[in-house]
Amino acid sequence: MAESLQGRRAAVAGWCLYDWAMSAFNTVVGTFVFSRYFTDAVAADPESGARDWGFALALSGLAVAVLSPVLGAIADQGGRARPWLAVFTALTVAGSACLFLVRPDPSYILLALVAFGVAATAFELANVFYNALLQSVAPPGMIGRVSGWGWGVGYLGGLGALVLCLVLLIQTDRPLFGLLGTEDAAPVRATSVLVAVWYALFSLPLFLLVPDRAPSGLSASEAVRRGLATLAGTIRHAGRRANTVRFLIASALWRDGISTITAFGGIFAGALFGMTTAQIIVFAILLNVSAGAGAIGFAWLDDRAGAKPTLLLSLGGLLLSGLAMLLVGTPWWAWAPDLSLPLDFTPDQQWLLVFGLLLGVFFGPAQAAARSMMARLSPPEMQTEFFGLYGLTGRAIGFIGPLAYGLATDAFQSQRAGMSTVLVLFLVGMGLLLTVREPPRG
Repeated sequence: MAESLQGRRAAVAGWCLYDWAMSAFNTVVGTFVFSRYFTDAVAADPESGARDWGFALALSGLAVAVLSPVLGAIADQGGRARPWLAVFTALTVAGSACLFLVRPDPSYILLALVAFGVAATAFELANVFYNALLQSVAPPGMIGRVSGWGWGVGYLGGLGALVLCLVLLIQTDRPLFGLLGTEDAAPVRATSVLVAVWYALFSLPLFLLVPDRAPSGLSASEAVRRGLATLAGTIRHAGRRANTVRFLIASALWRDGISTITAFGGIFAGALFGMTTAQIIVFAILLNVSAGAGAIGFAWLDDRAGAKPTLLLSLGGLLLSGLAMLLVGTPWWAWAPDLSLPLDFTPDQQWLLVFGLLLGVFFGPAQAAARSMMARLSPPEMQTEFFGLYGLTGRAIGFIGPLAYGLATDAFQSQRAGMSTVLVLFLVGMGLLLTVREPPRG
């Protein structure tokens, strides 16, 4: 492996650090801190806040679904990816920083939704160009490991940013060592600035150390014309790439399942098991650690056994650990002994924590191996376009998980019924994956 990395260590490190940089936005702004601040303190009430936040996410998803394959195809014709990545990185950083201006008052709702919507859209589009650099960065035979290292570092980066927000800003009597006041929820608002600085700082190594693809020499107008023509041809002749289409749909299903768990996991733990906010944050921190360890630990398997076996193992692990989480606290789980862990959690909460951490171990490999397999399935000259289609299918199918969760919960008046729909997504995605042929590794 040392020989494979010869001359590429700096580029691989720079590429992985971008995952470390970008994960702060998802973890702090999108999931644990700013989203809750918006619904609890900015919106008129939590219900309308959740509705407005969801509407902003839906509009962002629609924009990403339309733009990602188009911009990807144009970028492939132009050759270079880093300028596009720089633009969308800057937009994400700027949008995040603007969230500091959002005070706890309903008059700031529009500002919050616009700034978040711009940042979230740019964040997803940046991912298209970042992922498209994987094949050129990874040494021969190491796409799986580099992808896994990136996901693992990303989970740990999100954890680091969250811990820094808690220590410096939220859970302290002297925010930012006394330099920041506490009026108008300033410490919570400042987490968005911390994310912006974090993102900007740790994204720099990619632009300094990762070589860009060679420019094609086409003019901007010609690159646009050819890119749109190529994308139209790809869509028109999708039947000729049935193997890739099956993978795009399969991966979108299990990615939707993972996103649904992320979105509703806190609700599930709080409503069914009575976990407090503090307990859920502890759960989230430990989950990030297990997910990062899983992504890094399974990375070698991808290159040795292949992405498809790694994905099948990961999806099997997600199914079993998810099923166990659903059984905790039911009569089917009455036989289980108390774990007596040194934590202020009830016995059922402790079992939920154990299976949640096991679930996290398989989160990373299911995402990292999907990325490496997409890179292998994509023609070298069409990497960005195909990762744009990867983003498109994820967005096109992404409504299924939340919708199924909500409908099942409402129909059966049970959070367990809602969460069980995620297992169906994993199972269907796994079944479709079995029909996909993995290309030779190299």
